[in-house]
Amino acid sequence: MSKLKGLLLTEGMHGMISQVEGLAKALNINFTHRKVELKSFWKFIPPSLTPRSNISFKEFEIPDFDLIISCGRKSVIPSIYFKQNSRKQIYNIHIQDPKINFKLFDFIIAPEHDEISGSNVISTKGAIHYLNKSEIVSNSKYLKSLIKIDKRKIFSLILGGPTKYYEYSKENIEKIFNKLRNLIQKEDFQLVVIPSMRTPKHIIQFAKEFFGENHTVIEQVDKKAYLSALALSEFIVVTCDSSSMISEAALTGKPIYVANILPKRKDKRFQKFRKLFKDLNIIKNLDDNHKNWSYETLDETNRVAKIIKERLNI
Repeated sequence: MSKLKGLLLTEGMHGMISQVEGLAKALNINFTHRKVELKSFWKFIPPSLTPRSNISFKEFEIPDFDLIISCGRKSVIPSIYFKQNSRKQIYNIHIQDPKINFKLFDFIIAPEHDEISGSNVISTKGAIHYLNKSEIVSNSKYLKSLIKIDKRKIFSLILGGPTKYYEYSKENIEKIFNKLRNLIQKEDFQLVVIPSMRTPKHIIQFAKEFFGENHTVIEQVDKKAYLSALALSEFIVVTCDSSSMISEAALTGKPIYVANILPKRKDKRFQKFRKLFKDLNIIKNLDDNHKNWSYETLDETNRVAKIIKERLNI
């Protein structure tokens, strides 16, 4: 039997791409990714009030496909439209709460902290993603080819970026850097700073100046450096703005510290997510004290893929 063909629809953000591609790989399907752009007026209209037609989004070339995996608000209507207008049977899977009738999808994948339920809803602990353990291990030596790794234990800081909930002001970031510097000096750790696509360039430069030449700041987005840092680190720090990267780090089974930033608006969903991960003993708040702990690693992507395979008999 030939592999199913998948059409992946997102708004183009890293966290969304990670989720749709991760699920596609776990389902073992061939896939093509398309970025969805809504037409100006429809950017401000919720999916529940948007016509299920192609008038709301900019057209793009559509390959042959058997299955749609979408993520994010902008991809909701295109997913429904392409399924309903296909000449063959199409399955559509949406990641996150679509804010529309759940029956319009074959599956909805949503984190527990979204608190949604239904016969076609699969709840996850945190976000699904595109990382796997073998990929992390196979890239473990990559950082050693870029930087001098000495005998100190490695402590990695994974940086997200500003969002509507969290501000990356110098004051907020300096508080995180001070806590981290106190910790690595006390324990004599080697720090590796890994930026993401959302990390402002001036924050990367600030990290270089703040921590100095005795530590390493990767200046460009580099997936191999990210994977290598996850493999080599004894401990991992992730900024609180990225539930996706916290979920990715949880695949390692290593202690994860969350670097908190005071929210500029109510961050209820993020708080629920972090409470769940604290209850699972996966994360602790970053402070001046060094702790060590263990937990059962999370591999929600493959667990979800197994459920879908069984239900669709693929």
